[in-house]
Amino acid sequence: MAASQAGTLVLETVSKLFPQRSGQGDVRAVDRVSLTIEPGEFVTLLGPSGCGKTTTLRLISGFEMPTSGRILLDGKDISHRPPNKRDMAMVFQSYALFPHMTVFNNVAYGLRVQHTARGDIRQRVQRVLELMSLGGLGERRPHELSGGQQQRVALARSLVVEPRVLLFDEPLSNLDAKLRVQMRSEIRNLQRRLNITSVYVTHDQVEAMAMSDRIVVMNNGQIEQIGSPEEIYRHPASRFVADFIGRANFLDATVEAAGDNQATVTLLGQTATLSTSAPLRPGDRAIAVLRPEVLRLEENSALEQVVIEQAMYLGSTIEYIVRLGQQRLIIVDADPHLGRVFGEGATVGLAFKPETVHLLAEPVA
Repeated sequence: MAASQAGTLVLETVSKLFPQRSGQGDVRAVDRVSLTIEPGEFVTLLGPSGCGKTTTLRLISGFEMPTSGRILLDGKDISHRPPNKRDMAMVFQSYALFPHMTVFNNVAYGLRVQHTARGDIRQRVQRVLELMSLGGLGERRPHELSGGQQQRVALARSLVVEPRVLLFDEPLSNLDAKLRVQMRSEIRNLQRRLNITSVYVTHDQVEAMAMSDRIVVMNNGQIEQIGSPEEIYRHPASRFVADFIGRANFLDATVEAAGDNQATVTLLGQTATLSTSAPLRPGDRAIAVLRPEVLRLEENSALEQVVIEQAMYLGSTIEYIVRLGQQRLIIVDADPHLGRVFGEGATVGLAFKPETVHLLAEPVA
């Protein structure tokens, strides 16, 4: 599949309303979502159940029509085209394979619907089966395959029609943990090699971080933040994003000075200048986001003192739960040397590096 076949996908203030079951008003499942996905880009829609990510994917695919707004593919308005007229393909959560058909016929199904010549069908199916490491399995039926092989067949069936956009609806959720890790790597490598514009839906933050060029974090039908995995993790735009992506500790702070994208606060007994994307001013209340791995424990009485309530040795890491006043914090030591492991009940100092901490505006009640 050539790079030129990748499509540019644009959502312009797209909304989707569903009537309430009670008949009283509407539910706004997708609320004025605007997004541009560049050719060959892998973008993940991420969020909890009911956030609007799946409805957004269904709007893109044509299984739902927008109440308002437009969806454009390579500059053409496809908002009200049916799914088979959108030059897209979907990989479903349930694989949606035909149980009575062979692997070959499952993969060939879309080409037959398009009335592709028989010789071309055989050539294209064989090529994509080889690409997906399914070359010797063409005559098997789905029940004779492992979960990973079934997932590859579902992906092959989507790829064989050479779509401009490839859509994924939580395709790995039915696999066990080890196979999920393997398949997400395979899907990402294949997507990069073929340079297909891809939209991926998941509620799994690790999956999103591992696979995406950009992540779109959604909540209550709206976009909370768009950015690279590192941007989302290191510089969350809201407490919701910080709490949903990875784990985070939150400490209150008062702004003492502020400048461009930074503010000075006193945190854990230390005056520190921290990064922020919020328009903060001196005197404002703020929230410091401290990831568990950026905190460290030290036998230093000059530092802010905490009490270790729980220590969990996990081999490559040790996790602590500590008490700071009335608050509990999570700390992860990624290099737990035996002589540096602290026991439960110990009182130790708590330190951090200011460059690893991000400051959010405290929401107005």
